[in-house]
Amino acid sequence: MKKILSVIAIVGLLAFSGTANAQIKIGYIKIDDVVSLFPETAKIDSVLERYQSDSLNPEYASIVTNYQFNDSLYRDSLHTPKAVRDEIAKKLPTLIYQIQNWQQIVNQALEAKQNEILSPLYRKAYDAIKVVAKEKGYTHVLSKEAFLVAPDGDDMLALVAAKLKLKIPPTAPK
Repeated sequence: MKKILSVIAIVGLLAFSGTANAQIKIGYIKIDDVVSLFPETAKIDSVLERYQSDSLNPEYASIVTNYQFNDSLYRDSLHTPKAVRDEIAKKLPTLIYQIQNWQQIVNQALEAKQNEILSPLYRKAYDAIKVVAKEKGYTHVLSKEAFLVAPDGDDMLALVAAKLKLKIPPTAPK
């Protein structure tokens, strides 16, 4: 009986070890490094500056002007009817909040605009990473930040850049 159990255990171990020896190949890449190689990313600062000067700054000026106008009407109790003053009293807190928190509102708007601009580039980079991983036999691709030490040969930046026909500048992170 012990012989049969031993044989079954050995056969089970051999069968399991055959599947356990499947080739695992792990690559790594920092997707932000790939996106930074696209020519479009060089222009993003100027696009965001233009967005801020053409859209956000005039909006702020409009909010301030609106606040000043409503505040002067509200304060002029002799010439402004009570019903109008009550309506203005409802608007003023919102305007004050927007003015006081404008920098945070601007930062959120700029971040949303940046995400809108960069999302197609991230999609291209992600798709290229998947294609390169499949072509080169990588079973797992992790973010570069996940490793403290990793072999240079498994850094996929050069492979993905070549797939996307992007040039890696000599100062680019490796």
